[in-house]
Amino acid sequence: MENITFNSFYLQLEGLKVTETSKYYIFLIFFFSYIFIMVTNVGILVLIIIDRNLHQPMYLLFCNLPINDVMGNSIMIPRLLSVILKPPSERLISYYECVLQAFTAHMFGTTSNTVLMIMAFDRYVAICNPLRYTNIMTNRMVLKLTVFAWGSAFVLVAILLGLTIRLSRCRTLIENPFCDNASLFKLSCESVVINNIYGLTFTVVLFSSSIGSTVLTYTSISVVCLTSKNKSLNRKALKTCSTHLFVYMVMISCGLLNIVLHRFPEYSDQRKLIVILFHIIPGSLNPIIYGLQSKEVQRFFRSKGLSAHQSKES
Repeated sequence: MENITFNSFYLQLEGLKVTETSKYYIFLIFFFSYIFIMVTNVGILVLIIIDRNLHQPMYLLFCNLPINDVMGNSIMIPRLLSVILKPPSERLISYYECVLQAFTAHMFGTTSNTVLMIMAFDRYVAICNPLRYTNIMTNRMVLKLTVFAWGSAFVLVAILLGLTIRLSRCRTLIENPFCDNASLFKLSCESVVINNIYGLTFTVVLFSSSIGSTVLTYTSISVVCLTSKNKSLNRKALKTCSTHLFVYMVMISCGLLNIVLHRFPEYSDQRKLIVILFHIIPGSLNPIIYGLQSKEVQRFFRSKGLSAHQSKES
């Protein structure tokens, strides 16, 4: 007789292990984090769209980050909030929704890397080749870099999930607060050797290209700054690159920890927290570090504040 869990349409999310008293506090923390991420990222996007002074390559490339943050967190946090408040027996999700959630989660992680890579390239051209910046970073180049960031991520993740959905399922428990590729292929009783090989190759290619290009970019920028006597250039490079590098290191650390901890089931609680922080921390920091600290963005708010003040006086 066929096992009732074989290729079950509904799966059960394990969720976070929280007490009855603490789950409401955790719910509020994640809820307000989500509101903050949505308001700041959408606000920065709208600001860049309506202010022509911000229609520059740096800001146009930056638009990819808030779009990615909004998509990645919208697919993860609302489901996480509902899971926190439900008893374990009611934490159900359909298989197709789980696959979509896993695809979006991996697109978020992969695109975060590729977008930061193209933004690092923009800073490299601006600092190391300022006289040719306008000739190199044309609208066409910005479009090409954007297509590369999203297109390469889409292809890599589509293959990753494609190898997983071909497998039959004999289990129903997703050992995670939300769906991802590793949790999905762990549901299968078939051989997952191909999945592990591609997953490892995917990780190595993504992180080696991301880290390698970042190291090369910032090494070149550091050489220019050390050999240049232009103090203004050095300050600008230090401010821009240090903040870029900080967000990058946070994202890379959380991503690598999540991958490593998947191999150690005894640290499942720590892994769940890390994967949530991987979404929340960059999504919260990106609009602040890349947007609100920008002189052009600050100038926009000052001009609007001055206009409002003048209208009140009149």
